[in-house]
Amino acid sequence: MKNYLAIDIGASSGRHILGRVEDGKILLEEVFRFENSQVRQDGHDCWDIDKLVDSVKAGIDEAMKKAEIASIGLDTWGVDFVLLDENGDRCSDAVAYRDTRTAGADAEIEKEVLSFSDLYRRVGIQKTSFNTIYQLWALKKEHPEQLARAEHFLTVPEYINYRLTGKIVHEYTDSSTTALLDAAKKDWDFGLIEKLGLPKRIFGKLEMPGATVGEYKGVKVVLPALHDTGSAYLAVPARDDQAVYLSSGTWSLLGVENDRPITNKVAELANFTNEGGAWGRYRFLKNIMGLWMIQSIRRELNGVKYVEGKDGEATAEALAKLTDYEKGRQYSFGDLSNIARGENTYNVLVDVNEQRFMNPDSMIGEVMKAASESGRAPTTVGELMQCVYKSLADCYADAIRNLSEITGKSYTSLNIVGGGCQDLYLNALTAEATGLEVFAGPIEGTAIGNLIVQMIAGGEFKDLAEARKAIVK
Repeated sequence: MKNYLAIDIGASSGRHILGRVEDGKILLEEVFRFENSQVRQDGHDCWDIDKLVDSVKAGIDEAMKKAEIASIGLDTWGVDFVLLDENGDRCSDAVAYRDTRTAGADAEIEKEVLSFSDLYRRVGIQKTSFNTIYQLWALKKEHPEQLARAEHFLTVPEYINYRLTGKIVHEYTDSSTTALLDAAKKDWDFGLIEKLGLPKRIFGKLEMPGATVGEYKGVKVVLPALHDTGSAYLAVPARDDQAVYLSSGTWSLLGVENDRPITNKVAELANFTNEGGAWGRYRFLKNIMGLWMIQSIRRELNGVKYVEGKDGEATAEALAKLTDYEKGRQYSFGDLSNIARGENTYNVLVDVNEQRFMNPDSMIGEVMKAASESGRAPTTVGELMQCVYKSLADCYADAIRNLSEITGKSYTSLNIVGGGCQDLYLNALTAEATGLEVFAGPIEGTAIGNLIVQMIAGGEFKDLAEARKAIVK
């Protein structure tokens, strides 16, 4: 019986999960978990990338103590990257996507290079401030010497694979999040890259999920869908083609799978994105702020900083306005969900997709300000959480309406996968707001999708359809 290792890394933590197929079922065992943190470097919020690599290696070592491993696959969030020089050494920081360096980059590109409509028709990626195209534009302005020195552009998971195997291998699904790929051709848009003044030499040949990267300690390293949403969507046990998918975690990624990109004006105005999926498919989805808001509020209530080196003055001011805040109490996600249920008469909503919630000095303070602009600011923890919960559910419903208008299809169900599917209150509010039947699970959807690609490559399943049947079991 073969064991496969999925390494799934999110914005706040990572986990190593062993998977195997037994009696037609996929069985999972978590063997290692670690924190993923940010640090302040050279004026920017950055991933502690060396610590991240060390954590990945430590988890692999723990997994190897548990079982003989057939292959290893790793996935992370998209858009972020590092640069390597001609010696294979890193010559840039791993700046985090919530950093503010990209402010104004979209307007500058639209003024100096091409309109967003032209960009969208080419790449099919929605406008968000953290897209790699904007990060590279900001880097070119601030540190042109880094781009001049660079020989390789690697997304974060590609870089970790490089540190494991010594091999530079580029992967399609994660690269699709850069807004630098020709959506239809599924390859780099070198005409666009040249227009942006970026060195074409740093963008290498793309491989599809299932390809082999190399070996780490004698174990094969395989490409899953390196972008975690790409992996998560593979694990959705949808009952038919009228199902909407929601990968619920730090981000809420809501959409469907298509066999071709949709890059028309209606999709552009609705700000939907066409991300690359395994086996050349497309995830047509809306990127919604998601549980980041709840995670941030919980950290502030519990006195935890997300980025080392940032002060908490704005948080202290916001907490002082909550009449029932219990200093020293450690609020769990379950606590916050239950507290929200108890304040169901508070009905002020905010637009969760506003830029103001991307990386505020205080999420609590920012929600209060936004709510006061459309009604009354929350004054209790319960009202605060009720505002966020109902606003998320309302945004999901709005996105599904947009999706139906663009595709011309009626949807009858919503499959929620990922850690967020455990929040029964949010699920209930979502069912009420959307009018759809909601199915929750699997919780470890991203890890399962990661494992599916490895297992197909390892001969456990003949194709995705067969693997999805195993998920239902």
